[in-house]
Amino acid sequence: MELRLLVTFEKVATVLSFTRAAADLQYAQSSVTAQVRALESALDVELFERLGSRIRLTDAGERLVPYARRIIELTEEARAAVVETGEPAGPLAIGTMESLTSYRLPPLLELFHHRYPKVRLSLRTTLGDETRKALRQGTYDIGFLMEPETEHPGLDAEVLAEEPLALVASPRHPLAGRTGLTPRDLAAAQLVGTEPGCPYRDLFERELREWAPPFMEFGTIEATKRGVAGGLGIALVPRITVARELASGALVELDWKAPFTLFTQIAWRRGKRLPAHVRLFVEQARRLVSEQVPQASP
Repeated sequence: MELRLLVTFEKVATVLSFTRAAADLQYAQSSVTAQVRALESALDVELFERLGSRIRLTDAGERLVPYARRIIELTEEARAAVVETGEPAGPLAIGTMESLTSYRLPPLLELFHHRYPKVRLSLRTTLGDETRKALRQGTYDIGFLMEPETEHPGLDAEVLAEEPLALVASPRHPLAGRTGLTPRDLAAAQLVGTEPGCPYRDLFERELREWAPPFMEFGTIEATKRGVAGGLGIALVPRITVARELASGALVELDWKAPFTLFTQIAWRRGKRLPAHVRLFVEQARRLVSEQVPQASP
């Protein structure tokens, strides 16, 4: 089996599209099709079922995927060991949330931009389920998660920090300054949040579901903060995202503590041999991300 055929097969198996695989590999679609057929001929099996405009892996294709990935990873590891220059280099696809990208990762990204310019970072904003799926499929090399669970099937994950949350409002909000707030009090207010799938929004909604809370949805954490500061409602967000507004008085923290805990984590596919530049990224993430955790209010 030729390595280039396995590389093409693995890409098609990951994205389940000859067209998208051709674009990612910068091949003509006919070349991708020909390479997959050459591999099928060499193995004397069908690797994909063609279902009109869609494809799916056959049982043989499913069995080949982990072997193809191991061969590709071992080849990349061997190449890196032979041509090691001492300077970290290589592509690194990262799945992460908007709040982490904006507030946890800048020191890490700046470090790699200035000190390791040959590491080509590609950040892709996705939420937890999508990030985990992309890691298992090999679309992402590394993923950042903010979840209450720290065990994820098919992934290795490390907790970088417990993520403190803050329930915030405008200083002019009727709940500002009140003590002993209950879930019923919160559900009676207008709730502002990011899109469904965001872990702290989903857990907050689940906590208040008994009282059928209405949510005003904003697409980003920045839009959510502006809406809250403008008096549109209250929002539960990671404390790091509102630290500046709390310090300036633009927002106030309400007297309610979330009954759940979120952990910021870094994850990759279980069993994956991480290249040197990816291991370096993980090591620096451990150091830099954990240093930023703000202290919770007493």
